[in-house]
Amino acid sequence: MRIVVKIGTSTLAHPTGHLNIRRVEQLCRVLSDMKNAGHEVILVSSGAIGMGVGKLGLRERPKDIPSKQAAAAVGQCELMYIYDKLFSEYHHTVAQLLITGEDIANGKRHENFNNTLNRLLELGALPIINENDTVATEEIVIGDNDTLAAIVAQSVKAQKLILLSDIDGLYTADPHSDPDAELISFVPVIDEKIRALAGISSSNQGTGGMVTKLQAAQICLDCGCTMVIANGNDPDNLYGIMEGKQIGTTFGEDLT
Repeated sequence: MRIVVKIGTSTLAHPTGHLNIRRVEQLCRVLSDMKNAGHEVILVSSGAIGMGVGKLGLRERPKDIPSKQAAAAVGQCELMYIYDKLFSEYHHTVAQLLITGEDIANGKRHENFNNTLNRLLELGALPIINENDTVATEEIVIGDNDTLAAIVAQSVKAQKLILLSDIDGLYTADPHSDPDAELISFVPVIDEKIRALAGISSSNQGTGGMVTKLQAAQICLDCGCTMVIANGNDPDNLYGIMEGKQIGTTFGEDLT
């Protein structure tokens, strides 16, 4: 199975902004095991700006675009160093792809991106994709790697997209304030009722929140790809999802 896994900054880092070492090590172990089982895995990873903030010793995340770009330039090096080191321990080669919205919107550049990505998978590499925050501007403001992950899944005809977030899935109400909120396990169609829930069932720290996750889910539903929102605090949830267990919220037909 061809799988895209997206992990957000709030899952990669502690509330202090520094890397959650134990969680990232666990994530790389599980993804490596999934590759060992024969799956093709693509990782869409946020975190470059956050890593740069820590590396540069900044007291807070910058608000102006040039400072964000500078932090991303430093942080992307650190992020890939960590991924390369951890995946190498399990004998897997990683590849970095940094793209902007124009790489998707422009037909020829999108074709080149697809060709490179498919060839990397054929060669057994594990592609790690992020927005090119060092040159992009709108992408940083939007901060929407959920949609990016869905576009990647659509482009490579993945069977499954898994969004690892700091929330268990889509709820009937805000689980942080309503004790009666219930997790919605399965969403076959995104209608107005489901869209209305996006504003009240959002993640605490995730930049995109539930709105962008539903946008990503719609892209997946349109191309026949199953999407799952699950809590990334325990990367072992990936095992359960691949085994067909009901974890988080599943959009579309379950193809496990």
